[in-house]
Amino acid sequence: MELLYRHCAGLDVHKETVVVSVRHGGCGPVRQEVTTFGTTTSELLALGDYLASEGVTHVAMESTGVYWQPVWNILEGNFTLFLANAAHIKSVPGRKTDVKDCQWIAELLAYGLIKGSFVPGQDQRELRDLTRLRTTLVQEKSRVANRIEKVLEQANIKLASVASDVFGVSGRDMLRALISGETDACAMADLARRRLRNKMSELQEALRGRMTEHHRFMLGFLLEQFESVESRIRAIESRIESVLSPFQQEIVERLDTIPGFDRTAAVALIAEIGTNMKQFGTSKRLCAWAGMAPGNHQSGGKRKKSRCPDGNRWIRSLLTQTGWAASHTKATYFTGQYRRLVKRRGKKRAALALGHSQLAIAFHLIDGGGVYEDLGPDHFDKLQDQRQAQHLVQRLNRMGYQVILSPAA
Repeated sequence: MELLYRHCAGLDVHKETVVVSVRHGGCGPVRQEVTTFGTTTSELLALGDYLASEGVTHVAMESTGVYWQPVWNILEGNFTLFLANAAHIKSVPGRKTDVKDCQWIAELLAYGLIKGSFVPGQDQRELRDLTRLRTTLVQEKSRVANRIEKVLEQANIKLASVASDVFGVSGRDMLRALISGETDACAMADLARRRLRNKMSELQEALRGRMTEHHRFMLGFLLEQFESVESRIRAIESRIESVLSPFQQEIVERLDTIPGFDRTAAVALIAEIGTNMKQFGTSKRLCAWAGMAPGNHQSGGKRKKSRCPDGNRWIRSLLTQTGWAASHTKATYFTGQYRRLVKRRGKKRAALALGHSQLAIAFHLIDGGGVYEDLGPDHFDKLQDQRQAQHLVQRLNRMGYQVILSPAA
């Protein structure tokens, strides 16, 4: 096996220590030195100086939680770095120590057997942190909203059965009235606005419950938490808009034209994959990296069933949602694709397939520019007109009809 890197190092990164194996190989015997450093800033700077003094050019480390990130930030720019998936570089069972780990990583790197993971630049990593934090806050907002509805149900308040949005302007006024101790259902129903006033009798009946002091305390605490999360989401969104570059803003506007996407989804996708599609090569590689394409499982010349491998869970969650949204659009390519797949694959897999298509489209919009042009809901029918005609003729023949096709004038 050809030796690619003569002076390289493998790092076994932990919370408090980094075990380093420097490997020098060439015409003579291989020389290895193992040293341990701390993870404080001064220790990591000393690690960088040590690697430079040893003439190391390439460094590899495992993606261990978030502990690799400080090491990467210190060494970035001074060495060629490889971030390895821990599942891809497992050592031989029975030989598991920190020293063996770093030596194994260095040996794999020397022969080019480590495939580096995609690590975006500093600006994109900061944008990714913001979008992921926003997603976490939105999930927290949904959890708190569910808790509020649970308290209302315990108090036999059926507001959610009448108002489509319990947390709209009218709904919040009614919640505050309940928290303040209001017991008159008619007075609380009179707080309704606009179209909700057409349901006054239903509202009055829904607001008659058995609110106790415990329910009021819980409701007040949760509503305050709900509004606090809302304010934090607004602050994060403002920060995201401020860090987006003009080039990224232009790409976000392009992605916003894809059915099922909105500006929030477009920004989140840019934060995950960036704007340089050359690093992925093709749309198929991007979809495979994101975990949106089925894996390969072939044996004996037969291709067997294979699930989508674990990829970027943030992208997969995002595209599943946008795929589901695209399936509910009207007269688009995605509605035709969804109807084509849902009968034999089910709703969840059909939505995942739509997300796969959206990611492939996003790749070409980012890489080549232009805007999205929809092919229409009958795109698949046009591709298979002949096959569809034969299928219909066969169905009519089974029903007892004799069909002779002739082209229209």
